[in-house]
Amino acid sequence: MTELSPSVPTPGIPQHIRETFRLALPVMLARCGLVIMITVDTVMTGRAGSDQLAYYGIGYAPQITMLTIGIGLLVGTVVLSAQAVGAGRPELAGRIWRLGLLAAFVLGSAYGVALLFGEPMLLLMEQTPEMARAGGGVLFMWAIGMPGVLMYVATSSFLEGVSRPVPGMIVTLGANIVDIFLNWAMIYGHLGFPAMGAEGAVLSTSITRWLMFGALLFYVMRMEGHERFGVSLPLRGHYGQMRKLLLLGLPLALSIGFESSAFTAATTFAGWLGKASLAAYQVAINVNAVVFMLAIGISTATAVRVANAVGRGDAVAVRRAGWVGTLLVVPTMLIATVFILAMPEAIAAAYTDDALVIAIAVPLFAVTGWMVIVDGAQAVLLGAVRGAADITVPTVIYGVAFWALGVPLAYSFGFPMEAGVIGLVWGLFLSLIVAMLLLAWRFHVLSRRVIAPL
Repeated sequence: MTELSPSVPTPGIPQHIRETFRLALPVMLARCGLVIMITVDTVMTGRAGSDQLAYYGIGYAPQITMLTIGIGLLVGTVVLSAQAVGAGRPELAGRIWRLGLLAAFVLGSAYGVALLFGEPMLLLMEQTPEMARAGGGVLFMWAIGMPGVLMYVATSSFLEGVSRPVPGMIVTLGANIVDIFLNWAMIYGHLGFPAMGAEGAVLSTSITRWLMFGALLFYVMRMEGHERFGVSLPLRGHYGQMRKLLLLGLPLALSIGFESSAFTAATTFAGWLGKASLAAYQVAINVNAVVFMLAIGISTATAVRVANAVGRGDAVAVRRAGWVGTLLVVPTMLIATVFILAMPEAIAAAYTDDALVIAIAVPLFAVTGWMVIVDGAQAVLLGAVRGAADITVPTVIYGVAFWALGVPLAYSFGFPMEAGVIGLVWGLFLSLIVAMLLLAWRFHVLSRRVIAPL
């Protein structure tokens, strides 16, 4: 990136703060809506019994790894759309979205087929036959919604890239009402449905995910100014954008895959410790995930702001956008930390009435309460480097942080050092610290180099 005067004046720091929050707030709420859906599933499943909560947790782990890798692959949709808008070529954004939809459908369908073999998958992860059988049924239900949720992600990413995140927020929050109703019917056996427990919770979510995609697709095709973004223009001559989409998305998918698979490995380890430990781990990680969505909102806004600056050729704005986002996330996460540390028993009791699960979960919040700050900071820093289309170094950073360090530490703390499930969480916490520091270094170096739009 050159230091030439951009066609648009470089925004000052106050403007960066305002614009970051303007974009971040609806994305925060939209992402929170997705995790609230999982939280509702977790809480309502927990009320059906701690066994059902454990089945939900072991079935949740493999699919969330697949889902987050898919989300990483589709990151190119938001980055390339934002770069196109920043470069004054908004008509490319709609074509990028449609190529993203194609990638999402293909990958989601492949995931769905893989999840049909959930029971043998869990047996390979050395779960008990009972856990593998029940978890396999849960994974079958996740398979149904995989194409729908990834196409929803591609569509919401496009809208975020063109700075229209509010529709995604409205759809996601509204979907929770549908999910709660379907959960009530399918988990507990109302309105003629059998009591399906964990499987019912996941089936209701899969149905809701398809409805979310349908609603957002309808909006995009009817939204004001859709012609300007080229959502209906022919793709002929633009299939080369798919190469850019994958060039950016594949390394980021691998990066995110390193992180999510490390959490999945810890879930597997928790399953080795027994149903109560697994259920407690699921509670603690779900709380972390809810809070993490606040950071994802700021991360996405930061990525868009950085990508816009890259498209304009504004080096100063790139640096400001990245560091402003990072500074904004810390006090946001600190508020959540205070809440988690102040009422761990009440939070655990909201998920389950099993005294043993609560007793195991409460000490975990002393770690996850602080972990959310570091997790949020590394997420925003990843957003900054992905907005600059950095596609290699973050992958190496995540591989080192989560698999060279995090997973071995979690196993060592949990088993040889006999710390149990809290040792697993400590291992993940330390890996997040390493990721945060290395990403901060990377953005510092990257933002002082020439950055060309993809």
